[in-house]
Amino acid sequence: QVQLVESGGGLVQAGGSLRLSCAASRSISEDNQLGWYRQPPGKQREFVAAITDRGSTNYADSVKGRFTISRASGQNTVYLQMNSLKPEDTAVYYCKANELRSGRYSTVGWGQGTQVTVSS
Repeated sequence: QVQLVESGGGLVQAGGSLRLSCAASRSISEDNQLGWYRQPPGKQREFVAAITDRGSTNYADSVKGRFTISRASGQNTVYLQMNSLKPEDTAVYYCKANELRSGRYSTVGWGQGTQVTVSS
């Protein structure tokens, strides 16, 4: 298992920006994927964005064009730049790490979550 530590959450007005960071406690295998999920109040956790070790990205439709996922070269650190924030982006944001095993991604760790609150 990998310990993941998120930072960068907070309170922001609608239209504002925040940048989340997530650092892994140990090196992850070469074939990996780091991602962000969120859990709005009273709702289930949902996918936000993910990036592979080769830089391939994937986004939820609700955040395309507003959020950008990136990772530090050679480091197991992933970022989520969130622009044009909306009140419906309010959620606890979680970082997740996957490793490629037998052709499929397996979860190897979750972060503890960081609160993002967007006021209208």
